[in-house]
Amino acid sequence: MKTNKENIDELIREALSEEEAKFYDELDEQNLFQMVGGLFRGKLKWIMVLMNIVMVAVFLVFIYCVVEFFKAEDTEMLIKWAVGGILCLMSVTLLKLFAWMQMNKNVLLREIKRLELQLSSLAHKL
Repeated sequence: MKTNKENIDELIREALSEEEAKFYDELDEQNLFQMVGGLFRGKLKWIMVLMNIVMVAVFLVFIYCVVEFFKAEDTEMLIKWAVGGILCLMSVTLLKLFAWMQMNKNVLLREIKRLELQLSSLAHKL
């Protein structure tokens, strides 16, 4: 059984030229791996590469903090290594959050392009 979305998509494809229909198909929903790959395309790919390098470095510092935490013998050093580990985890979390917000932005831009294409095809019909 077809849903309303599938019916609308078929109507739009019929109304579009071959080139516009190909562009419309490229704007279809992406899976998670395609969205992550989309982060490394466009104008901000350099910052995403840099952020991932920093994220790996901070995670390695976190691992070092955990190892030193278990080696520490006095309470003061335990607290220092624990705070360092917590700060590293918070940093990684914030970098991941930025990446997810970028993915959300890309999804919104894709939907806006779909709407623009639909409005354009409707304007040509009228």
